[in-house]
Amino acid sequence: MATMLKLFAVFGSILCVVLTTGVVETPHPRFEYKYSFKGPYLAQKDGTVPFWEYEGSAIASEEMVRITPSLRSKKGSIWTKDKTNFEWWEIEMIFRVNGRGRVGADGLALWYTDKREKEGPVFGSTDKWVGLGIFFDSFDNDGRGNNPYIMAMTNDGTKVYDHQSDGINQQLAGCLRDFRNKPFAVRTKIQYYRNILTVLFHNGNTNNDNDYEMCLRAENVFLPQYGYYGISAATGGLADDHDVLKFMTYSLHPPGTEPTPSGIADAEKEKFSKEYEQYKEKLDKQKEEFRKQHPDEAKKKQMEFDPEQEYESHQQRELRQIFQGQSQMFEMMKGVHRKLDEVIGREERVLSMLSAVQVGGAAGGGGGQGLPQGGVVGRHEVEAMLNNQREMVQASRDMKAYVVDIHQRTGNIIAAQKTGGGQVFEGHTVLNELKDGLNIVKRDLASVNAKTQANPCPPVQAVNCLTPVYFFIFMGVQLAVMIGYIMYKSNKEAQAKKFY
Repeated sequence: MATMLKLFAVFGSILCVVLTTGVVETPHPRFEYKYSFKGPYLAQKDGTVPFWEYEGSAIASEEMVRITPSLRSKKGSIWTKDKTNFEWWEIEMIFRVNGRGRVGADGLALWYTDKREKEGPVFGSTDKWVGLGIFFDSFDNDGRGNNPYIMAMTNDGTKVYDHQSDGINQQLAGCLRDFRNKPFAVRTKIQYYRNILTVLFHNGNTNNDNDYEMCLRAENVFLPQYGYYGISAATGGLADDHDVLKFMTYSLHPPGTEPTPSGIADAEKEKFSKEYEQYKEKLDKQKEEFRKQHPDEAKKKQMEFDPEQEYESHQQRELRQIFQGQSQMFEMMKGVHRKLDEVIGREERVLSMLSAVQVGGAAGGGGGQGLPQGGVVGRHEVEAMLNNQREMVQASRDMKAYVVDIHQRTGNIIAAQKTGGGQVFEGHTVLNELKDGLNIVKRDLASVNAKTQANPCPPVQAVNCLTPVYFFIFMGVQLAVMIGYIMYKSNKEAQAKKFY
């Protein structure tokens, strides 16, 4: 019995030790924006990245930072401006390494060092650094076929990176993972907490954000308490595009030590409020001066901020339609006047021709006798008179159409004015003038029609022309004479040739 109790006691103590040592401590993360960047609008208008500095071949755009382009022998880097103020941290980096060839070079590195490094031989950064370097090595320098490779290496400022062996003997730990030319962006998470370094890797074959796998884990890693973050890359005889899309930094705090957000003091609030008011007054003055100096541009700017001013109101639209209708009526009346002038001119020409015909008939005498040879009206004159009459009829029809159209438009305008809420408009006088003008046109047409009926066209004598029979006889005689002449001429020429 005593032996059983001893066994239970030993088992209980072992279980307690396992449970106590197996408790996982979950730190509290806090996002640090001064040590992070991501798209969109990653770069400012001047090309800079807030809180970061880049050099070499690095180029920042709205969506990413290209550390090096796919050109040979290029180096670039980007570093934080300020040192960290927290001891433990976690980094999430999303990047792409793309190239044309099956093999790329040289690689990309993530740094945590005690100072900002310059351009150098270790993946675009200096050697003998103090801190941590996470290397994504693309090129196989030692010829072992173990690249692309991910490794972690610490340095106290005395070690020189061994390029010939790809630093395989200097690493803390590493993993063989391919990160080139993936369908999706490659991801990595680096956590440094309680002197334990953990690197997780997402190979970019899927679009699942949580598809991470363990790459390495190293304990008893001692790094500078505060430092700078950096990313560098380099190309050699082969070249890849090294693009970083997102770099997110989180400070890690043990449970119970979460930082409390610090508020702004009242004195600072009052100071900021005064500065804001001063800036606002200065801005208003500058706006007023700009309006006085550039009224047209100020109006355009005001239209941009208040687009409703560009659209007319209902009353303005109604007045504009009335004015347009009146201008169209005026143009139509001008056309009617031109047509009337043409008709009157043609009528005067017709009357003069008829009077000339009548005078010629009276001078020939003989009462009912026909007109003399000199006063006979020709066919072309009769056709001209008929054409003039046709044109008069057509002009009358056009005038009638114009009158009908004007009448319809006038009725529409009157109806629109009646439905316009009783607004008084000066168009009534214009409409009355139009009606008077139309009445005058009708009276002129009636008088022209009466004159035409009172003075009909004189009868036209039939002109005797050459009949077809005489024409063909004349042509036959002419043809016989020509044939006879040709035969006579050919006979003479034949007789003349006999003497030669």
